[in-house]
Amino acid sequence: MRHLYLMRHAKAKQPRGDMTDHQRPLRKRGKHQAAVMAPVLQRWQALQGEVYVSTAARTRETFDDIAAQLPDRTLANSVHFDEALYTFDIEALLAWLKALPGEAERVLIIGHNPALVDLARWFDKAAPPSLPTGSVLHVTLPDRPWSSMGQGGAELVGQLSPAEASYPLFKRLAPKQPDHKRDTASHIHAMLEHQYRMIRALEPGVVAGIDPEFLHQYRVNLRRSRAVCESVLAITKVPGLKKRLKRLKRRAQATSDLRDLDVFLEDLDKTQPPLSANTRQGLQQWLEGFQRVEHHTLCQQLSAPEYAEELQGWQRFIASGEFDKALSTLSPKRIHAVLEERIARHDDDLAALSFDASDTALHELRKSLKRIRYLADLMPDISKPFLSELKRRQRLLGDFQDLFTRQVWLDAFCANADNGQRQKQECSQWRAELEKTKHNLRKDALALAPLPKAQK
Repeated sequence: MRHLYLMRHAKAKQPRGDMTDHQRPLRKRGKHQAAVMAPVLQRWQALQGEVYVSTAARTRETFDDIAAQLPDRTLANSVHFDEALYTFDIEALLAWLKALPGEAERVLIIGHNPALVDLARWFDKAAPPSLPTGSVLHVTLPDRPWSSMGQGGAELVGQLSPAEASYPLFKRLAPKQPDHKRDTASHIHAMLEHQYRMIRALEPGVVAGIDPEFLHQYRVNLRRSRAVCESVLAITKVPGLKKRLKRLKRRAQATSDLRDLDVFLEDLDKTQPPLSANTRQGLQQWLEGFQRVEHHTLCQQLSAPEYAEELQGWQRFIASGEFDKALSTLSPKRIHAVLEERIARHDDDLAALSFDASDTALHELRKSLKRIRYLADLMPDISKPFLSELKRRQRLLGDFQDLFTRQVWLDAFCANADNGQRQKQECSQWRAELEKTKHNLRKDALALAPLPKAQK
């Protein structure tokens, strides 16, 4: 089987003065696009074969910025700059492709539209009708000479844009936050509709699995939607809402282990844990194995027809007249009354904590803070100092929960018979050090004063 990767150059500047199209350099955003696609190309094994690049400045710079992200790869030995690839015509590109040597099994082309997208659709009608700057298409072809490739004789097996590989790039195009200057019911409805749009817009990035921030934001919007509506239920009755919230909860829970693994692996990359290189590598590979399994399972769930039906049902529900009718009964006064009740309950739970309280008790305290936070979000004019204090406490208890989660994974690593005894011993010792850090965070949590009043 042969593999063909078609990449459009990253975002380029418009020509000015006597600058020709061939001389157009990349914009700053284009350089970022090219950089974030480097791990995508590496993961897809697109750089293991021959790389052919148009001689235009914007395609050359796209390649250079990719290569800069992979200093361990000697890409200069496999790249070919070809004037024939500076074309926008499918016939010219197809003629070039059919002239490739037979030994070229993997080929990456960095070139131009519309030639690239037209070629992809010539091979497979399932290919997208457009190809944003910096995007890549992966096509597989039969193992026969390039010269004999025929129309419709290939299969599109992958496609990815920079906005699906990088959350910062996605954020530029993401649905905008709603205007808060509206009545309570309209504010809540706009908030939930925005969160729904975000969930759906984040899904391609979650499936791509390149930037873990997509999963984090996907999880946040699921949980925030659920929490907002639980807050609504605490104030007024909404027929059918509780049942739908259970489904949102199930969807959010399906991301829990994968998110914990992402955070743990990111921490391993950024910090220097007290582990030998061999143990660190063994732990990382073991965690990455679980990460791949969890990601595959989540992708299967997101591609299932019942998932789309469930989310579409949720959108119809929050847009229904019955839900609007329930929201119309809300008022800032009623929301504030429930908020004060939750603050009082949180303060009671905080006062009841002792130094030997279980880790679960501190986790429950963190969850109660989130419920207060989401309820406070229903009141756009809530005081900023109060919200800042909530966020500070959430960070403290969140750090505690992260340490607890790492201990759970270290325990699982040590319990695995396939891992070496020395690796297990080092991880067990690290777990004990994490317990000391947890001890200090526990002291900080117990020293917290009651929450201030939620003044407007």
